[in-house]
Amino acid sequence: MSVSIRLSRGGAKRRPFYRIVIANSRSPRDGSFIEKIGSYNPQLSKDDENRVIVDLDRARHWLSVGAQPTDRVARFFDAAGLLERKTRNNPNKAVPGEKAKERAEERAQKAAEAAEAAKAATEVEAAPAAEEPAVADDASKTEEA
Repeated sequence: MSVSIRLSRGGAKRRPFYRIVIANSRSPRDGSFIEKIGSYNPQLSKDDENRVIVDLDRARHWLSVGAQPTDRVARFFDAAGLLERKTRNNPNKAVPGEKAKERAEERAQKAAEAAEAAKAATEVEAAPAAEEPAVADDASKTEEA
């Protein structure tokens, strides 16, 4: 019989409460268990001492007999200093790849070139307008008529 240390859900709808139990790995999540060794209340704040309660002596006993903790229970044991969690391969999928970085650099370069071209065009348009003399003949033409 393979034994696991896992969470068994209790509580009402939208108000979960978990028992940390020793159970046959083939039994249902909330089914029968061998022994209850603690509890986990996710409703409490993370720094609350009653959020995770574990009987460390019984946990040590079951680990020594070969019980396998689930990932979440292994996190609790690691925080309690009972068990060192194995490092896992967690790829950074949110980090852009090489091609995406190259495309972003090209877009930034094109945007910078477009900004420079627009700036140069406004300077060219402003320069001739400032050099042209103002025409005073408009007032004299209206008087003659």
